[in-house]
Amino acid sequence: MIRRFLALMFFTLAAVLSQAQPSLPSSFQAKTIHSPEGADIFVRWGGSGPVVVLIHGYAENSDSWAPLAADLIKDHTVVVPDLRGIGRSSKPADGYDKKTQAKDMRAVVTSLGFDKTFVVAHDIGNMVAYAYAAMYPDKVERLVVMDAPIPGIDPWSEVLQNPGVWHFNFHGPDAERLVAGRERIYFDRIWNDFTGDPGQPDEASRNFFAATYAQPGGMRAGFAQFTAFSQDAKDNKVFEQTKLTMPVMAVGGEKSFGPLQAVIMRHVATNVQEEVVAGSGHWLMEEKPEYTVALIRKFLDGPAVAHTVASSGGDFGGERFTPAEYKFPQMGNPGTGSSGVGGIQTVVLKGNPDQAGIYTIMLRVPAHTRIAAHSHRDDRVATVISGTWHIGYGDKFDEAKLKALPPGSFYTEPSARNHFAETGDEAVVVQITGFGPSSTEYVNPTQDPRKSGKSN
Repeated sequence: MIRRFLALMFFTLAAVLSQAQPSLPSSFQAKTIHSPEGADIFVRWGGSGPVVVLIHGYAENSDSWAPLAADLIKDHTVVVPDLRGIGRSSKPADGYDKKTQAKDMRAVVTSLGFDKTFVVAHDIGNMVAYAYAAMYPDKVERLVVMDAPIPGIDPWSEVLQNPGVWHFNFHGPDAERLVAGRERIYFDRIWNDFTGDPGQPDEASRNFFAATYAQPGGMRAGFAQFTAFSQDAKDNKVFEQTKLTMPVMAVGGEKSFGPLQAVIMRHVATNVQEEVVAGSGHWLMEEKPEYTVALIRKFLDGPAVAHTVASSGGDFGGERFTPAEYKFPQMGNPGTGSSGVGGIQTVVLKGNPDQAGIYTIMLRVPAHTRIAAHSHRDDRVATVISGTWHIGYGDKFDEAKLKALPPGSFYTEPSARNHFAETGDEAVVVQITGFGPSSTEYVNPTQDPRKSGKSN
């Protein structure tokens, strides 16, 4: 009997210990940065490469990004702050409007010595991230927002009428007194209402996050995020007048915001990619971490986007570039619409080759690159910008059919027409325009670099 009891105790203890609380990689550095807006922001960062800022939401803190941070740190610099009033950041009396918190985030980025970054956000973090992108549009390379509305942006009024968002209006001194000592009960209601998996967030995560809000002033500061919504709505109505132009990925959990996330973002941005995580509710990092991480990584590592050069001639929405102003990524990123050969650097100048509609891409193909016979589903036209491009038509590579095209040359890639190409002793830059969605199909699948592991 005693043995059975001890075995049961051991099994129970092992089950509890197996549920580790969420935490960022131990290699991350940490510091507290003073924001000129009157808050001390706790931030952790690590890794090397392109900079990604992760902005967490309510009922959690920056540790909620553990799965994504552990993946991105392999080849990115990952910056993970606690929003003011949450986690280990200070809890000032005011400043919880998202415009002010966006300034907090800017202070973090610049204090760490960075400038342009990717931004990934969830829940209330979406609201801060939108304000940040609207205030500093030339400092955001790409934006990911996940499963939350934006105050003042349609269909905000309908969202507020949903009984499920009761907590938006639950704040103030009496609410603080009611929740004091019962933080876990309060948050359980929120976690349970919005999850697609009753087991997520798990017990360890719930206990950990509830404890961070149980700190002195924690619930007052948490409630203040909602108190500021009326001011956020006013600010966002102003921001909405100038659309975001950087690529935006709007991600919704199937059992939560779903495709509505993209509907919201299309009111404020011109280039929105819609994604829905099947089977997930609101807590994407806990419910579907592997899929969500892969989705974000694919978007962040997608074809680079040329930085817009400001027009001064009175044109509306115009873009003007000299050759020196095309910003190719430092690493190869073949991307949709290219041959998929590793080392090819892609810049998307207009549109999106993954989506329906006209797009223009710029490819920089390294010297001594040979591309086997392949075709694209869309009808395309191309111009050689620099270098000498050798291209031919046929079902297999044939040097006798190659034609040397110097800078300024024009050629076509008709839909499903097989062609092949190579470069000589110098890199070649080619501009291609097509009507997406595009694709690449190799005549001989064994020569497809995407399958042989030779593509980046």
